[in-house]
Amino acid sequence: MTDLGKLSARIVTACALMTACAGFGAAWSQDLGVNARMLAAARAGDETGVARALAEGASVNARNRLGETVLIIALKNDKAALAQRMIDAGTDVNLAAVNGVTPLMAAAHAGMLDASKALIARGADVSAVDRIQKTAMTYAAGQGNTAIVQLLLVSGVDVNALYAHDLTALMWAAGYGKTDTAKALLAAGARPELKDDRGKTALDIAREGSFADTIKLLETARAP
Repeated sequence: MTDLGKLSARIVTACALMTACAGFGAAWSQDLGVNARMLAAARAGDETGVARALAEGASVNARNRLGETVLIIALKNDKAALAQRMIDAGTDVNLAAVNGVTPLMAAAHAGMLDASKALIARGADVSAVDRIQKTAMTYAAGQGNTAIVQLLLVSGVDVNALYAHDLTALMWAAGYGKTDTAKALLAAGARPELKDDRGKTALDIAREGSFADTIKLLETARAP
């Protein structure tokens, strides 16, 4: 092959590579665009917009700069139908945000019982811990979401499990004056005599917050 022929072959090869790269770049850019549109729709609570983006090829596990999927965004904003859509679409139910918050933690904090059931049915980790050492149980107990606390218990969470600073779910409920939740935990076998790393019981913690009803409940539970 002459030098001119070799040069021509190289030019043809380079053009082919450039065309291929351009096509890849366009597809990559399009994927980024549809994912961004889907996340924006989720923030706006626009289920139709999310569905349109999914139909156009958006990833069910696309995440925003906080690492939140559409599923987590929906749960944080009490959008039950959108959350269920993303669960059904196959979003990874254990994919946490940058702060370690999982979909189940978000649902537990928001008090979304049906979503919590759906997540657990799809294999959500009931014992996952976020970056501030909280779990679905501590979020649910602290918020007074009794039904979710009970769901977590029947899903295998130990009623007397120790969390950060040796706090129990009962202590979390007591610390926020969630009397009904504390009552449910006691009924499930929570031990009121356990102490945190400061040496305080759930009753001590309730007293710190001056939660009269919770104090009364825990005083009765402590009585012989």
